[in-house]
Amino acid sequence: QVQLVESGGGLVQPGDSLRLSCAASGRSMSNYGMAWFRQAPGKERVFVAAINSRSSNTYYADSVKDRFTISRDNAKNAMYLQMNSLKPEDTAVYSCAVREGTTSWGLQNERSYHYWGQGTQVTVSS
Repeated sequence: QVQLVESGGGLVQPGDSLRLSCAASGRSMSNYGMAWFRQAPGKERVFVAAINSRSSNTYYADSVKDRFTISRDNAKNAMYLQMNSLKPEDTAVYSCAVREGTTSWGLQNERSYHYWGQGTQVTVSS
């Protein structure tokens, strides 16, 4: 069984930066695709960023491209999301998700993920 724990969320001002972490346990993530999704109050969960098992392919939602950077450290069984130039519309609960397999196909599709973390709150407000 895979367990995922997110950390690093908080309250920041517009323009600030945050770095989210997702720690995985239970299995090695070296053959898993990983992703971040977010859910704002009253809205559906949406894709933010994804990375394949070998970090050779990354994908971003248009709304975060050039501001957010996804990365992973397979030795630490961890994934990260560096968020720069944060905006109020980035306010949401951010959840990490993983799925077994090395293919990059469908990494943006939340239905393809098998395991989810509980999420960490990110609030961007002045």
